[in-house]
Amino acid sequence: MKIVKTTLFATAFAGLTLAGCESATRTQKGAAIGVGGGAAIGAVIGKATGNTALGAIIGAAVGGTAGAIIGKKMDKQAEEIKQEVPGAKVERVEEGIVVEFSSAVLFGFDQAALTTASKSTLDDLITILNKYPDTDVEIQGHTDNTGTEKYNQALSERRASVVSNYLADKGIGLQRLSTVGYGLRNPKYTNDTPDGRSKNRRVEFLITANDKMKSDAAKEAGTK
Repeated sequence: MKIVKTTLFATAFAGLTLAGCESATRTQKGAAIGVGGGAAIGAVIGKATGNTALGAIIGAAVGGTAGAIIGKKMDKQAEEIKQEVPGAKVERVEEGIVVEFSSAVLFGFDQAALTTASKSTLDDLITILNKYPDTDVEIQGHTDNTGTEKYNQALSERRASVVSNYLADKGIGLQRLSTVGYGLRNPKYTNDTPDGRSKNRRVEFLITANDKMKSDAAKEAGTK
């Protein structure tokens, strides 16, 4: 058992190292994730780092040449989001994209109702999501550590659901959407400062390849 755990950790560490190395090609990064075992490695990394977005995207990765093909498609989509969606913090992570909005961009303080301005921002994102229909979108709600765990959990769930419902109302297929609320459990920033707490009050979109994109990439790579 000890050997298995050690091997799993080493593989996860290798994947993370490649992910952070600018000199590694997307094919090399994808291959590392593929060897690491996708969902299992993603779960380990997500738990170890506290970065649920990173863990989920790695868990959905296919790896190898097909993963590199998916990565190139995600590069284009991520660049469009950066250019066309105000207030979005965009990060390319392996075969997916993380789009982060501070809750201040989407909601009033301690609120779960979208503002007029936030709807306009989401409309810009929806335009791009519609251009790339072969992706799945997980919407995560997060809070800071102010208040009780129960209250923050409920608030994060409501915010994720409100955003998902808005996307669905605007034509994004329900089969593409999923939601999860993490409350105060997964801070990405420090909760020791007002600025850090403000950043932790966020909504994240995890954009990953759906089964069709994965199948198409495998065929293009000659692996299926």
